[in-house]
Amino acid sequence: MNFPEAIPAALALLSLGLLIWQWIAAVRFPLHRRVTDGSFAPAITLLKPLKGCNGTTAASLQSWFIQDYPGPIQFLFGVARADDPVCKIVRELLEKNPGHDAQLVVCAKSLGANGKVSTLAQLEPLARHSLILVGDADVRVPPDFLKNVVAPLRDTNVGLVNCFYRLADSTTTAMRCEAIAINADFWSQVLQSTAFRPLDFALGAVMLTRRELLAEIGGFITLVNCLADDYQLGHRIERHGHRIELCPVVVECWEGPMCWRDVWKRQLRWARTIRVCQPAPYFLSILSHATFWALVWLTTSLARSQPVSVPLMAAVCLFVRIVIAQNLQSRLMQSRRNLAPPWLVPIKDLQQVAIWAGAFLGNTVEWRGQKKRMRPDGTLLPENV
Repeated sequence: MNFPEAIPAALALLSLGLLIWQWIAAVRFPLHRRVTDGSFAPAITLLKPLKGCNGTTAASLQSWFIQDYPGPIQFLFGVARADDPVCKIVRELLEKNPGHDAQLVVCAKSLGANGKVSTLAQLEPLARHSLILVGDADVRVPPDFLKNVVAPLRDTNVGLVNCFYRLADSTTTAMRCEAIAINADFWSQVLQSTAFRPLDFALGAVMLTRRELLAEIGGFITLVNCLADDYQLGHRIERHGHRIELCPVVVECWEGPMCWRDVWKRQLRWARTIRVCQPAPYFLSILSHATFWALVWLTTSLARSQPVSVPLMAAVCLFVRIVIAQNLQSRLMQSRRNLAPPWLVPIKDLQQVAIWAGAFLGNTVEWRGQKKRMRPDGTLLPENV
């Protein structure tokens, strides 16, 4: 095998090695482990920025009302418009759960390009407790979630706690394809990255921090034009010398049906967000696409009529990729039921290569039905500006 022929082989084997390392990092993490002592229960203010709803919204919000948590909880549900259909759901939940410290707040001011953060900035002054928890509208949590997510804050050096999430309602083929990206790859890649350095960003599904640290970085208002507000919140808290921890308990994300176009737009938004936040690591992430490099190796070996052992090795790389993807899904889901089918793994991987390329071909993202442009620093402008 001459040098040009060896390049695809080297890249395929490198990507396979990175994949196995990613799997090892995932296996070593104590996923789903619960605390045994729930006596640490400081008061928490839960901030829920809401916009629109679907058939799963009520159940997701209800999961926060039935927490097995002895400490005080304040619920602040924020909406930008009083006529948002989600308001009816929140009012019904408040009636269904009397005795809770909960209210619906209309946050009518537009403070910046990021509507979610604009709502959070208007809810922040209403928070009465020392811990602030931000949860996405589509997140559903188990009854023991709060007692587990607060546990790392026993250590005063911890400034923010977040957790992994899984896509729970893959109702379409496109969503099952995306489920591989979330339920197999994303969480294990995050753990792999911690081998290089401590976590210096937050995962946005659920974020718990101390109120004084939020004030220390200037409050939510300083993030109101950031696309990656979750990343920036964690990054700024870490830069101020506070550690970020991962809670082993996994939450669920429930959404309405999405087609291929919807999934593409969301994945592209995430990709461009990561590219802006971590340009060099994201550029180099192409090396970890095991399916892509295995197919390149397989194609070149067949084109050059190389010995049968060479395409066989490339096929083995593809097989290992599929097996690991299925295993990582089952670890996060705690079940082998409802996994995305194996044949979708290479399709998802090739889609991700296209999305990786698309991340460098524009600065426009579509978010909550609105097109916005990113500046080089990751802040947002409306598309019509």
